[in-house]
Amino acid sequence: MSSMQILVFVVVGGMAGWIAGVVIHGGGQGILLNVLVGILGAFVGGWLFGAMGIGTAGLGGLFLMATMGAVILLALLRLIARR
Repeated sequence: MSSMQILVFVVVGGMAGWIAGVVIHGGGQGILLNVLVGILGAFVGGWLFGAMGIGTAGLGGLFLMATMGAVILLALLRLIARR
């Protein structure tokens, strides 16, 4: 992975994590946690999209997949924390 790809992954992860935080919590969690949630969300989204046979292409597809995965991740964590 080149340094530019890593930078894009971190920026997209940060934006996806921030949007997921706004959707689930009403606000972001800070830049580092947003990036972490977005990157983990990209893995969750990639796994779910692959399991459903949905393919994504380009930066927009990566962003959509990461955002949806981050929202699902935060929703699951919120459900677990309530118990």
